[in-house]
Amino acid sequence: STKTDIRIIYNENISSLQTIGFNPFYQDSDNIYSALRECFGFANNNDYFDIFFYGAGCSFEDKKETVRSAIAKIFPHATISIKNDLLAAARALFQKDDGIACILGTGANSCLYKAGEIIENVPPLGFILGDEGSGANLGKLLIADILKGIAPKNVVERFFEEENCSAAEIMDCVYKKSFPNRYLASFCQHIHRHINEEYFQDLSESAFDAFFKRNISQYPANTKIGFVGSIAFHFAPQLKRVAKQYNYSDLKILKSPIEELINFHLSRF
Repeated sequence: STKTDIRIIYNENISSLQTIGFNPFYQDSDNIYSALRECFGFANNNDYFDIFFYGAGCSFEDKKETVRSAIAKIFPHATISIKNDLLAAARALFQKDDGIACILGTGANSCLYKAGEIIENVPPLGFILGDEGSGANLGKLLIADILKGIAPKNVVERFFEEENCSAAEIMDCVYKKSFPNRYLASFCQHIHRHINEEYFQDLSESAFDAFFKRNISQYPANTKIGFVGSIAFHFAPQLKRVAKQYNYSDLKILKSPIEELINFHLSRF
């Protein structure tokens, strides 16, 4: 939902692009098309590409069609496959092996992956009802503690000084403006900046504990586990400490799935 990484593989050359995040729950086909048009202004629309798109919100056919129709306007001759971002994480982490694949980025998700496909998924439920351990969840926990005065006084004072915002502004961004999940996740930079302090250690580890308790505990024990996403990557020490409490000692963590996805798809051609 935050950004889209793109790799164009043509003959033996690989080029890279990046554009805004796409989520068909929040954007319609025209919005996505506009961003793609700006990104691919140089593209030869007559090329017969195989296009594989993995994205947040792409678990339902109508939402997949929202993205597919936008891409088809740019590449009318392409063969287009739309899958959700969770399958991207699983394929990047395990290729053709089995395991529990997790996303901890702006949002959170998890699944049991076998034989190249997702066979079980605990519903993530979004940042209001779920998404434990995600960037939006961490930001929500911090903001709630700040505004309720639960966080230590020095933490509250420093927060308003460093972030240069007011309680009213925060409430407005959360309840009246677009993409409150991204806004809340942006405060993870503040958490990470002070992660060596006990309050922030406890905040992040309690969020990861909730992720394991409410999601991972529902999958078979003694299964390999891996994580994809900026939160998993930047908060790896805290995540690993919590994982160890649930008897997961060997975690594979990728900041982004894109490079390993290239290997997955090239091996199939």
